[in-house]
Order: sequence, then C-alpha cells, then structure tokens
Amino acid sequence: MPVITLFSGSYCNEKEVVQEIGLRTGYPLISDKEIVAEASKRAGIPENRIERVFSNKTSVFNRLTRERERSLAYLRAVLAERLSEDALMISGFAAQLIPREISHVLRVCLIADMSSRVSAAVQERQISDAEALKIIHREDEKCAAWMHRLYETLDPWSASLYDICLPTDKTSPDEIAGLIEKSIAQSVIKLASGSKQAVDDFNTAANVEIALVKKGHTVGVEVKESVVTLTINKHVLMLSRLEEELKEIAIQVAGVTAVETKVGPGYYQTDVYRRQDFEAPSKILLVDDEKKYVQTLSKRLMMRELDSAVVYDGESALELAREDEPDVMILDLRMPGIDGIEVLRRVKKTHPAIEVIVLTSQGSEADKKTCMELGAFAFLSKSVDIEELSKTINAAHEKISQARARP
Repeated sequence: MPVITLFSGSYCNEKEVVQEIGLRTGYPLISDKEIVAEASKRAGIPENRIERVFSNKTSVFNRLTRERERSLAYLRAVLAERLSEDALMISGFAAQLIPREISHVLRVCLIADMSSRVSAAVQERQISDAEALKIIHREDEKCAAWMHRLYETLDPWSASLYDICLPTDKTSPDEIAGLIEKSIAQSVIKLASGSKQAVDDFNTAANVEIALVKKGHTVGVEVKESVVTLTINKHVLMLSRLEEELKEIAIQVAGVTAVETKVGPGYYQTDVYRRQDFEAPSKILLVDDEKKYVQTLSKRLMMRELDSAVVYDGESALELAREDEPDVMILDLRMPGIDGIEVLRRVKKTHPAIEVIVLTSQGSEADKKTCMELGAFAFLSKSVDIEELSKTINAAHEKISQARARP
C-alpha cells in the first residue's frame, strides 16, 4: 500500500484533514513528534535540539559537535524503518526527507489563502490580525528555510514539490480525504520492486551516515542498489588515506555490497576537511569584550585542538547559554553591560552543568573568592600560560564527562 505524506501551512485545517484521511483509509498517523522522539532516543541528543534541524537556526557549536548532521542521520534512519511498513500517513517536516526515488509515496501539500489563515489564527488564539500575520509569516519562513535546504526552492508550497496541492479554504476535509483516497488507489503509486529497493537504499544510506558521523566524518552519502558512493566536499592533504578510512567504515554497515569515493565541487575550494574528535572538549565558549585578545586566544586554542565559539559581551553569553548550553565557558570579569560576575551568577543558577573558567587581567583576591563561591571551576590570570589554560579546559571537560557517566 502507498504512503501518504502531508506538509501543511499553519492554520490550514490540518488536524481535521488528517483525522478525515485516517477515518477513510485506516492509515495510522506518524508525526514529527514521534520521529523526533525516537531519533533522540537513539542519538542521545535532546528532542528540542533534534527539532532545531527543521528551523533556519544552526548552533554556533555545530562545526564542533556535528549535531545537525547527527540529528539528520538518525531522523532518516527512523523514517526509513517506518517506510518499510507502508500504508502510513506521515505529517510534518521529517516527511520531506523521503527521497524522490521512493515512488510509492503520495506527497500532499495543504495550504490556504493568507486571509483565511489569518482569520483562523485570530479565532483560535484570540489575537489581532497583525499579530496573526506576524506568527504565520514566521512559521512560513521556517517552512521555506527547510525546503530550501533540501530542494533549493524558495517557495515551500510550490506545486513542483508535491503530487497534489489542495486549498483547504476552498475544499472541505471530507472532499480532501476523498481525493486522497482515490489517488492512493491508483496503481502508479503502488509499492513496486524499484520503490522497495529505494527504501532499502534509503535505510542503508542513513545507517552509513550514522556510522561515519560517529567516527567524526561528514561526507555526502548516496546508495543505489546497495552500492555506496561517498562524496568528499572539502580539501584534504592525504586524500587516499581518508578514502580508505571512509571505505573501511562504510563497508561494515549491513546492506552495503561495495563502496566508492569521489570528490565533489567543494573539494577544490579553500575549506579544509577535518575529522571531528568527539573525545576532545567540543563546546567551548569564549566571552570577552577585547576582540583582538579573544580572537587570538581562540586561534591559539585551536592549534591545541580546542575549537571554540566567541562572543563579546555578557548578554550574548547568556543568550547562547540558553539556546546552545556550552560545556565550558571561559569568561572575562570586566565587561561593559552585564559583567563577568553577574554572568557567572546567572549561568550557574540556570545551567549549573556549565563549567566556567574565569580569565581576567584585573581580578582581586576578593573577586576570586566571590567567583569560586559562585561555582567557578577555576580563576586564572590572562597572563596564564596557554598550556596551563589548555590543561584547565581538559580538566573541566573531564569533570563534565564523569558527571554525565553517572547513572
């Protein structure tokens, strides 16, 4: 039996339409929430951070953690497993990850005129037209960013992306369900052997991605009839060694019969391929208003394989702590606006697991006493040797690792 995917604009009567389709077809509904929950369980990444891949926001630490790539790989793996069941209805962002080669999928778009959507939002939320329009535009921007990332299109509701586009303001849920029921009865979207192979290849590709990203590798992965093609899109000095390492990882994945490698167009650009070491401290945040100093510090730490993100004021540090929660924060005391002591106080209150290393050129013994009482991991002078600072960061990371390992 075919699979139905639904992608709906906000305030387009999606709930009622889904309910009517379910009654007509008997298809169970699989939502983003279910897929994200399972991916989170397998990946060990919190659900709210898995969900971030659907938005246009990427963590400042992503180049260090590869969390986006890991999240996508696990989402694809969960989706591929569910597709092997057929006779399903999948609604939401995750459904758009299904490759076009899987032909027994009926791709449905639900959308309505803006005036209708605004009226629905006003009625549901008891807000003004202006507020409703703002909310809808924000949610449409999220949909547009997701579809642009996947298909390089600017219009998430473009008819070219779907088999059927249905106006929910002009068509009742019952009529929509009837049209979809009629469509899935057509032989053209039945599960044929070619589509079954495409599902198997999708599953294999997802598992290859997971195997690679676990080892710190991020490359393009394609699978056709169990043959894997890996595309290297960043320059690397020892290409043959990387190719052999990638092949060795991929060939061990169930369902893989052969592995090929190639370089993509990005290989000839200036960006350099780096294998991510997940054992090294990954989410380090430097907070200092002295831009030249902190940028130099970041480069010196990078030479010791300690990559970091940088912000230049206390307010930005607190915002990033809320959104991305670094593992280690290296914090200057004297900053305009919210100073270092206040940042430390708030961070340890709201995110006590973050280890804060205070690094200052003007701190007194009284400042040190205050910071250590507030929960700072260490209090160091800016004149500290870079090796000592590196050891302190690694010690903080070790403390975090031990805390996470406790049952």
